Amino acid sequence: MLRRIPSQLAVALFWLLHWLPLPLQAVIGESVGELLYRFASRRRHIVMVNLRLCLPELDVTERQRIARAHFRALGRSILERGLLWWASAERLKRMIRLEGAERLRALLDDGRPVMLLAPHFLGLDMGGARIAMEFNCVSIYARQKNAVFDHWLFHGRSRFGDQQLLSRQDGVRGTVKAMKAGRPFYYLPDMDYGREDSIFVPFFGVPAATITGLSRLSRLTRAAVVPCVTRMLPGGGGYVVELGEAWADFPTADVEADTTRMNRWIESVVRTMPEQYYWVHRRFKTRPPGEARPY
Repeated sequence: MLRRIPSQLAVALFWLLHWLPLPLQAVIGESVGELLYRFASRRRHIVMVNLRLCLPELDVTERQRIARAHFRALGRSILERGLLWWASAERLKRMIRLEGAERLRALLDDGRPVMLLAPHFLGLDMGGARIAMEFNCVSIYARQKNAVFDHWLFHGRSRFGDQQLLSRQDGVRGTVKAMKAGRPFYYLPDMDYGREDSIFVPFFGVPAATITGLSRLSRLTRAAVVPCVTRMLPGGGGYVVELGEAWADFPTADVEADTTRMNRWIESVVRTMPEQYYWVHRRFKTRPPGEARPY
């Protein structure tokens, strides 16, 4: 539905909305999400398939409830992007609480490269912006097809500090160099990027094509892996970014075991807030040979 709005008009709408108090923006965003749930039938189908595969223990009614809550949160996350593009750093700091920054700073002060393991929750960009206010990071940026949105998304991810945004086509060399220079790597490994550089490991018990970069890069750079989760708080209450303890005994010599551990950890966090995971992504589109596609 939002794709039918001219991009310049959508950006103007985001600019107007960013002046509103966050609780009011949340109400508007959740209302947009309700419309998406009702009319974005293709995406609703993808969400329901994902929930059926990942949470089969729930009945249809409960999965529908989660799907509807997911679209409401998705609507919020879309409209609140204007805050990332134009709100002051002071306002964003009041809105986004950062927990565990001292752990990350201690690792960097010791000269340890760091990978921030940041799964695709809907508050992901809010978390990235808040971390960028405290640390100069490196991350991977996927260029958008729409030039207007590409400009503003890039702007939002680079406006604070001295952030380094690399494309997937740049390879790992630039990322490794940046990590060794003291930049935490804001790493998003939980999407289906196809067969290349992926292995099939379980995600909620379903074989999922999963990239192995967390294990391989942490071994190559001797980086600490720090879990990073951004939670959207209810009622327009803002966001909280949680930086956990660095993983012990990671990586190992077994890339498959390491990648399985990553997926299991992501599963455990998803279960704490299932409506906020990025279910509109076709996580299981790449299948093992001979297995039918679920979508």
